[in-house]
Amino acid sequence: MDTLYIESAIRDHPRVARISSRYPSAEKIECERYGEVFNPSGQNFRIQKQNPALIVAEKHGRAVIPTPLGYTIGADHDFYFSHLLNCLYDCRYCFLQGMFRSANYVHFVNYEHFEQGIDEARRDSPGTTCFFSGYDCDSLALEKLTGFVAHFLPFFRDRPDAWLELRTKSISVRPLLKEEPIPNVIVAYTLSPTPIAEAVENGAPPVAKRLERLAALAEAGWQVGLRLDPLIPWPGFADLYSDFIESLFEIVSPSAIHSVTTGPMRFPKSMHDRIVKLYPRDPLFALAEMTLREGQMSYPADVEETLVSEIVGKLAEYLPAQKIFRQG
Repeated sequence: MDTLYIESAIRDHPRVARISSRYPSAEKIECERYGEVFNPSGQNFRIQKQNPALIVAEKHGRAVIPTPLGYTIGADHDFYFSHLLNCLYDCRYCFLQGMFRSANYVHFVNYEHFEQGIDEARRDSPGTTCFFSGYDCDSLALEKLTGFVAHFLPFFRDRPDAWLELRTKSISVRPLLKEEPIPNVIVAYTLSPTPIAEAVENGAPPVAKRLERLAALAEAGWQVGLRLDPLIPWPGFADLYSDFIESLFEIVSPSAIHSVTTGPMRFPKSMHDRIVKLYPRDPLFALAEMTLREGQMSYPADVEETLVSEIVGKLAEYLPAQKIFRQG
């Protein structure tokens, strides 16, 4: 990391000091609010992605937000929170590149503010609550920098009615393997068949390595999840995914799986247009024509239905229906 932007109000925060010490040669620049650096128009996401800066900030206002309709893995109530904005990886289908103007990372260090929001959501939502931590980032990829998992595992251990989903492509799972498994924490891996992953999941660990870590976590007693989304109409889609799912369950026992999610690739039109403008010749957007439908850029309904039904049907050979969730 060559450049650290630090909000003036938290320059003496212990977590800021720890981060600064990790990058002694980085240029340190103070700012009043992270939006001064992160939000201005005219930034080039594609260029910044090659060498992003880190913006260390304080979260204000609402920190825990209800998930979009249908974004669930079976809890009574679902929320997300983001200790980090942007991701280490550069997956071409990622909505973040169309949502944020900047590819720089924003790390919110005031974890206690998120804890307060989580407890308020629990209090106001009877039954089980699930909190998704990998909505605007990868939950594990920058753990050495953030210490997020190490901080929040004890918090959720003391709140068994609240689930924490750690969604990731990272193979850095040591912070989890050195801890006793927590029943209400789900480590969920985003996965695609290797030919798709190699083409569009730039910078992410190989699928085989992710499956190794997934199996190790399951063997250690952790709840694990499979996130087979977004589904992309790749050539030979049916056979590609069928073979992939078969090989996956040769590595990880179906009994170890907490949940599986699957769903098609969709974007709001403005977000889709920004991504296509960034990568106008990327083959991902030429596989099948995306059209505006119900306010979203999506594949035709028959294409979506074929994609999802093929995958759900194959998963049903291994898992009960209550573990399979369609998102989108």
